[in-house]
Amino acid sequence: MSELVLRSAMEQLALLRSGEISVEELAEAHIRQIERLNPQLNALVDYDANRVRVQARQMDEAQGARGPLHGLPVTVKSSIATAGYRCEIGSLLHKGEVPREDAVAVARLRAAGALILGTTNCPEFLMAYETSNLLYGTTRNPWDLDRSPGGSSGGESAAIAAGMSAAGLGSDSGGSVRIPAHFTGICSLKPTPGRFPGRGHLPPCVGPFSVLGAIGPMARTMTDVALLFRVLGGQDLCDPSSPPIPWRERPLEELRSQTIGFFEDDGLVPVTPETRAAVNAAATVLREAGFRVEPIRMRALEPLRKLWWKLFVQCGAMFYAPAIRGKEQQLSPIFREFLEIAGSVPPFSPAQLLDAWAELDLLRSKALNEMRAHPVLLCPVASVPAIRHGERAWSVEGRTVSYLDAVRHTQWFNTLAAPAAVVPVGHSPEGLPIGVQIVARPYEDETALGIAAIVDAEFGYRPPPMARM
Repeated sequence: MSELVLRSAMEQLALLRSGEISVEELAEAHIRQIERLNPQLNALVDYDANRVRVQARQMDEAQGARGPLHGLPVTVKSSIATAGYRCEIGSLLHKGEVPREDAVAVARLRAAGALILGTTNCPEFLMAYETSNLLYGTTRNPWDLDRSPGGSSGGESAAIAAGMSAAGLGSDSGGSVRIPAHFTGICSLKPTPGRFPGRGHLPPCVGPFSVLGAIGPMARTMTDVALLFRVLGGQDLCDPSSPPIPWRERPLEELRSQTIGFFEDDGLVPVTPETRAAVNAAATVLREAGFRVEPIRMRALEPLRKLWWKLFVQCGAMFYAPAIRGKEQQLSPIFREFLEIAGSVPPFSPAQLLDAWAELDLLRSKALNEMRAHPVLLCPVASVPAIRHGERAWSVEGRTVSYLDAVRHTQWFNTLAAPAAVVPVGHSPEGLPIGVQIVARPYEDETALGIAAIVDAEFGYRPPPMARM
């Protein structure tokens, strides 16, 4: 059964359509994997095997047309409203909260016929690169239980990597679907905000987070990620940031017309030798596939990162201040750590906030001008592979790399509002996965997906040893 649940979502769907397996049989295989591994990984936080069985049986018995995801077992990060499931954003302040309505992406999942297994763990209020909270505890990485699967979509990535879910939905305002994919060896996409429906995220992606944040698909292959984007994406008429852009197929020749700029680091913070090797290996594969791939150095990255710090960290702390006032004793250590980081600088004045908002457009314009010659970028996801629980500094190439600096590579593209895909390529000396990041200009999500799929076809997902029986 472990081989069945470790197959790609596309393969599982093909088995369902051919009648080789039933929805109930596929669901039962996932139930066994969850019951075997979730006690160790702590990835799913609202899961009921009987509820899954009932839904699977109903799907097998249903008559009429079937959706493109009919019977596919999926999970949803517990910060994305899923009617009937606990979606508590990892906080005691939201304990027991069950949405009455689905987020738009979840509603589209159901309409496409997906079987929702449950919701997955996240750090409190999503403000961390590892997944732990006072509600459900710590989620562990299936490659090494002493390490984190990342955050804030860590429960989602651990579930998919371990074969407890075929695919799912995470969210990303600072790397939160990309860091977990990199740490656990799966694929993900942070879409252009608005191209993939974000309405129904908890908390809402509004204000600066309408630029920084997006709900994004996660799976074991880029083909599966593209399937979710194609089926669930498209304009949300009630979202003012959602453009009327349908899925656009990108033939290989059209993709090859895009010159790719690659860099191993940003010239400021080092990365491990294995990370450099992964970026170069991906560059070699793309050259062999007929792409022009050139080394570049982008000047706009550090200003983008500094602005991300202002908008995500400082504005994030300001955003939560009213909700947590007087309730500090109920906050998890990982969220208190975020507040300490945010508190290391004075809060924004109204004038500073306005300046930062204006700077956002100016810096995005500068970065996009730099990308005119290289509209696709290839770069690391992080300086290091999966971190140990609570680890906050690393020695890389003889230098100390701190917590937020180690993951700066994702933050750039939240500020830019650019689509960024992650593909597993290499591994560390300990055998931990190492991904690379493929980025396109805003609204060119299909370009990022198409080029990432070429890299994924050469390297691709490897199951963690514990995922196999």
